[in-house]
Amino acid sequence: MAQNQVERVIERGLFASRWLMAPMYIGLVGALIILLIGFMQELFHFFLAIPNLNQSDLILGVLSLIDLSLAGNLLLIVIFSGYENFVSKIDTSDQPDQPEWKGTVDFASLKLKLIASIVAISGIHLLKVFMDVKKVDETQIFWMVVIHLVFVASGVLLALMDYISVCGKTKKAASK
Repeated sequence: MAQNQVERVIERGLFASRWLMAPMYIGLVGALIILLIGFMQELFHFFLAIPNLNQSDLILGVLSLIDLSLAGNLLLIVIFSGYENFVSKIDTSDQPDQPEWKGTVDFASLKLKLIASIVAISGIHLLKVFMDVKKVDETQIFWMVVIHLVFVASGVLLALMDYISVCGKTKKAASK
């Protein structure tokens, strides 16, 4: 009987330890605020430079803003789904404008969303380099392309692994 009580205390302690992640998600909200400040600074500088911009510089400025907004989206996905998957459910039933995906992103979906966001951000950086290719060293471009392809391949392999895992679970459930 005493062993069961010790086991129960340990299990409750382990379960409660999930709350140690909460400050990390709060810290990510702080990072989102910092990203917003950076976005606003970039937008301000972009507006000031508009009279002197050519078409290429205009596109590069817009791509920089898109890049920052994708990074913000990535942070939100990690904050919401990470908190809900590992700490506690977020009760927003009274909020009509909550994201449709909130509460439905499991760890496998989170991995795929993360890698997809990283590929998109990497692609935008690559596009920015290609828009101003004369200013970047060929070796640097080569490594950026290689790194981007590694991100793409990683995403495809993660999706394939998840697909194989789901197929295995489906076959196992069907055989019962």
